Amino acid sequence: MTKPVVALVGRPNVGKSAFFNRLAGERLAIVDETPGTTRDRIFAESEWNGVPFEIVDTGGIDPTHGGRTPLSVGSADFISQIRAQAEVAIRDADAVLFLVDGDSGVTPPDREVASILRRNQRMVDGNPVPPLFVVVNKCDSAGRREAAAEFYELGLGDPYPISALHGAGTGDLLDDLVASFPVRDDAREDESVRIAIVGKPNAGKSSLLNRLVGQERAIVSPIPGTTRDAIDTRIDVSGVAVTLIDTAGIRRRGKIDPGVEKYSVLRSFKAIERADVALLMIDAESGISAQDAHIAGFILEAWKSCVVLVNKWDAVEKDNHTMEQYTGRIRQELNFMDYVPILFISAKTGQRVEQVMPLALQVQEERLARITTSSLNQALQRAQDAHPAPSRAGRQLKIFYGTQVRSDPPTFMIYVNEPKLMHFSYLRYLENRIREEYGFLGTPIRIVTKSRRE
Repeated sequence: MTKPVVALVGRPNVGKSAFFNRLAGERLAIVDETPGTTRDRIFAESEWNGVPFEIVDTGGIDPTHGGRTPLSVGSADFISQIRAQAEVAIRDADAVLFLVDGDSGVTPPDREVASILRRNQRMVDGNPVPPLFVVVNKCDSAGRREAAAEFYELGLGDPYPISALHGAGTGDLLDDLVASFPVRDDAREDESVRIAIVGKPNAGKSSLLNRLVGQERAIVSPIPGTTRDAIDTRIDVSGVAVTLIDTAGIRRRGKIDPGVEKYSVLRSFKAIERADVALLMIDAESGISAQDAHIAGFILEAWKSCVVLVNKWDAVEKDNHTMEQYTGRIRQELNFMDYVPILFISAKTGQRVEQVMPLALQVQEERLARITTSSLNQALQRAQDAHPAPSRAGRQLKIFYGTQVRSDPPTFMIYVNEPKLMHFSYLRYLENRIREEYGFLGTPIRIVTKSRRE
């Protein structure tokens, strides 16, 4: 089941990263007094009263002009950036936490964001979608909490005074937040293979969709972010029902800082959560970027299978070594996903596009594969014979037996004398040996160690 996505929105230095870290339970976002410290959108899982949800810290807003001097809070460029942030959050999130600063009071950027949120919120069956919560941070005293009432001015309902630093007031907020989530059905609507087409804006996602579908089902344009919403398209591939999930970035409005394109990651993340296999598209002309690596990281964190598609290969000047060199760069940048197949295509000309779906379905088949317990233990024994586990603190790791406890993704339970003796490097070695014998192309493998006494 896809978890609700909660977006943290607000101008820089109101404490979004500090609150994000409190919800995530660890310091995943960089916290600094300098406005705009958070440069990238960061996702993490959270849970309250048994209800799991995803949180996203909306970074990427740089309140500097040309990287030199801070913009004033009322400047047009600054407002355009927070406007883009708010628009993406309210369009793609299941709930929005609008953070403001209790020390500063209501500011012009706060009013601007509130106006955007009010205008874009819609009503479904008498309920606001997405639900909005005004979170007044830095209310560390009774006086600050009483002063939070001034944020009623924003017209977004009751303000919630909290302290992200100390945790005060967060319980009431989270109670109401999880109560606002829609009731979701655990059952999938259909049994089709769900394949998400993800990547940074203008990588050619909609063009590939049109090639795969065989008709113009999505608008194709050289302007990044033309596609505003995710598009699900059902197709039949050699008798297999496939649902293609197309995603794209936000539309540029005027001159918005290029970093705002990172907001497209939110839609990609939601598509990845719904998918079985993700097609990660990379623009061959611009090369693999940090944003590509971020999206790949989300695919891995969600334990989804993946195929890397290097698009616009027709536009690259090539010799006999170009493809090999390009593959090497991708492997280096995505070294945490060395099991992923790479296919060089051109959605524009159709080059190798006919190989995309067969490869994606092969990856899905391997995602569902199962290994018998006897076969797995024979492989584990061969791995130990070739390279015994190193001892730690004078103690030797002993592997008793292993079994595959589930597929989708392939998950293995290995019983040992002491789980703490299993070094991550040896765990990776066992994973590689399993892959050598059984494949699992494009699919992450989860290995869990457990004491036999347990």
